[in-house]
Amino acid sequence: MPQLVDTGVDGLRLTVEDGGVAVLVLDRPERRNAVTLAMWRGIPRILEQLAARADVRALLLTGAGGTFSAGADITELADVYADPQRADAYHADNVAAEEALAAFPRPTIAVVTGFCVGGGCQLAAACDLRIASEDARLGITPAKLGVVYPAVPTLRLARLVGPARAKYLLFSGELVTARRAELFGLVDEVVEGGATHARALEFARLLARRSPQTIGAVKAALAGPPEDAAAAVAPWERKSREAPDVREGLAAFLERREPRF
Repeated sequence: MPQLVDTGVDGLRLTVEDGGVAVLVLDRPERRNAVTLAMWRGIPRILEQLAARADVRALLLTGAGGTFSAGADITELADVYADPQRADAYHADNVAAEEALAAFPRPTIAVVTGFCVGGGCQLAAACDLRIASEDARLGITPAKLGVVYPAVPTLRLARLVGPARAKYLLFSGELVTARRAELFGLVDEVVEGGATHARALEFARLLARRSPQTIGAVKAALAGPPEDAAAAVAPWERKSREAPDVREGLAAFLERREPRF
């Protein structure tokens, strides 16, 4: 049975499913899951608590009511931009949420249905992978609002899709279809027929059965610039010589069974 976890934040709902998969839901369907300041601030704390749980092996991030997220709550932004210092603090909070998601030590998958726009797309891009429904629409819209997109998500987007396509998305603020987003590299898999969440949960359960040290090493290698990759992976390589994962993986292969990592 899924375990409901109290997040303490209106608009964020969390369950831990069978198979070690946590599901964090942006849960304001009446506002198309627009992200409030309290939600931006709550995400790092929730992720820290999940990271401390040995039973959580993967994370899905999704939205309620058939929409991922329409982005930051525009009604709050109008107040935030009345004061430059508040605007600075606000953007620091949403970048901190994104960075906490990118640094989460287990595999993360954004389950994208409906609209995935602005700050919502920023959160999706911070996940390791993105699985989208065929009817999803994705875009990053600061150019429509006069907002300067922070450096951290700008560079993360460029690493995903390349500089030219990042400029296409950020200059225009236009939404693209899931199929075009897949072509860009912004989406990793497009699912037809309304089975997006089921497919993402299935894949997350698969990842939860794989070696945490292999996944951890991959995340460490790719988290920073290429010149830092060897140093980032070195502790994981040393652990792999001493921990039982490799012995278990090889034994399972020879015995034709599923490994128990």
